[in-house]
Amino acid sequence: MHPLALVVIFTSYLSVTTQRKPAPPLSYEYIEQPFLGSWSSHVGPPSNHSEICPQARSLHPSKNETYEALGGAVRIPTESYDTMGPVGKDPQYEIFGQFHEYLERAYPLVHSTLRLTKVNTYGLLYHWQGTSESLKPILLAGHQDIVPIDPTTIDQWIHPPYSGYFDGRWIWGRGSCDDKASVIAILASIESLLLTGFKPIRTIVVAFGFDEESAGTEGAGHLAVHLESIYRNHGFAALLDEGSGFSSSALGEGIIFATPCTSEKGSMDIKIEVATTGGHSSVPPAHTGIGILSAAIVELESNPHPPALYRNGTPFATYQCIAAHAPNISTQFRELAKQATGDDEALRKFQTSLLDMDPLNYAIMGTTQAVDIIEGGIKTNALPERASAIVNHRIAEHSSIEELQQRIASILLPVAEKFNLTFTSFGMDISAGSGQGGHLALSEAYGVSLTSSPVTPSGIDDIPYQILSGTIKAVLKNTKAYEHKKVIVSPLLSLGNTDTASYWNLTEHIFRYQHFDEDVDMFNGLHTVNEAIRGEAVIDAVKFYTMFILNWDESSA
Repeated sequence: MHPLALVVIFTSYLSVTTQRKPAPPLSYEYIEQPFLGSWSSHVGPPSNHSEICPQARSLHPSKNETYEALGGAVRIPTESYDTMGPVGKDPQYEIFGQFHEYLERAYPLVHSTLRLTKVNTYGLLYHWQGTSESLKPILLAGHQDIVPIDPTTIDQWIHPPYSGYFDGRWIWGRGSCDDKASVIAILASIESLLLTGFKPIRTIVVAFGFDEESAGTEGAGHLAVHLESIYRNHGFAALLDEGSGFSSSALGEGIIFATPCTSEKGSMDIKIEVATTGGHSSVPPAHTGIGILSAAIVELESNPHPPALYRNGTPFATYQCIAAHAPNISTQFRELAKQATGDDEALRKFQTSLLDMDPLNYAIMGTTQAVDIIEGGIKTNALPERASAIVNHRIAEHSSIEELQQRIASILLPVAEKFNLTFTSFGMDISAGSGQGGHLALSEAYGVSLTSSPVTPSGIDDIPYQILSGTIKAVLKNTKAYEHKKVIVSPLLSLGNTDTASYWNLTEHIFRYQHFDEDVDMFNGLHTVNEAIRGEAVIDAVKFYTMFILNWDESSA
């Protein structure tokens, strides 16, 4: 979008979101005209096709500065790998230097006006000083890195994965959805505000990490320490990072359902390792180490973590919003949801009904486990001396790392006893077999386990949540997605983790939200072939960040 067009958008916001003597809004008056009698016998019903008055299709310019900015960002492959070493020792980070140079060219006012600090070389921290020293700043966050492309899938892409190609509707390429659209939208909104001469009352800080798709320790981990050293513990009024969006169909026709994530599940990768005596495969034992490991995996998958629904949890709040506002919900279910707020038996029935409705609710209510990596053996005629599996867990909001470790140990202890193995669970020796069969060990796979996050307050009296919710509603009512629909905003539990995992000390008001329609704005989802985002959705995101900044600038919270 041309910067002057963004100025027009911004000034239209001023009429509703600021009190700096805005110009009166334009008004439109419909005047009914009398029908021309001589035409009356020739006029038929309304039509898109008419020989008398032919109509053109909607026409949008093929060039747009925001589209081009995102396309250029996509063309720089800032890939993030799980195996990357520290900054300064791993040359794979050097591509981020090129990305920084690109952002400086694309957004010159941002880089000439805001104070930019580079943390751990590639973390970007922008400081836009406000005129008030008494108001806490807000923090906008995103990440520069992307998930790598599987080279075996390149020929499946409609347009090359690093083309950044805009076909008139979609902007194609890895990172277009996750998370370069947010990075570009944030910078574009600030650039547009600077073009108007806007000077914030409240300080605005922007932080972009560079390894969110891997450990997050080199990027957000260092940014968090730096931010806390400057702004202190709980020094921010609110933090907004990437996350869920809104849906124009999830609750049925006529309702837009926006779901900012107010908490996220924890995570832990557990390594299960079996060590056994080797030897020639011509004289095998009844169970090789791989066989024993398989038995452990079967036992684990036969005992999934039980789901649970708590009244003080985020999932319960989400389900209550759905029950209250979804038009297709039965009267009986709506009444059951209402009773569940105070009656334990109704709560149990409510949970059972939800689990019967959709398997996804198991993941929302409980800890999940997925066996993702397995290794063992080096040769067909040699018995495996070691075999291991890594199981990824997403820890429920109501659970903890300690509870997970204890439960896994209790499930696998009988396996160790059955195969006469000694057993070590996260560094602790547990009485099991004699050890004649070998050894079973549980450990943390990568050393980056995370407990479930604190829950952001989302009540009617919680001003930061109300500012976010009100901004979402205001922006949606000025976009094509609206069409006079009812907008419902509900807190949501994030099943994955974001860079906010490093930022818990900065504020208790952490939100994970991207202003995209999850039904129509992404061509094929995230982390997969044909990642693409609808161009107009990026413009709507610019509007959202602009209004979010302005609304916070009016708040005294």
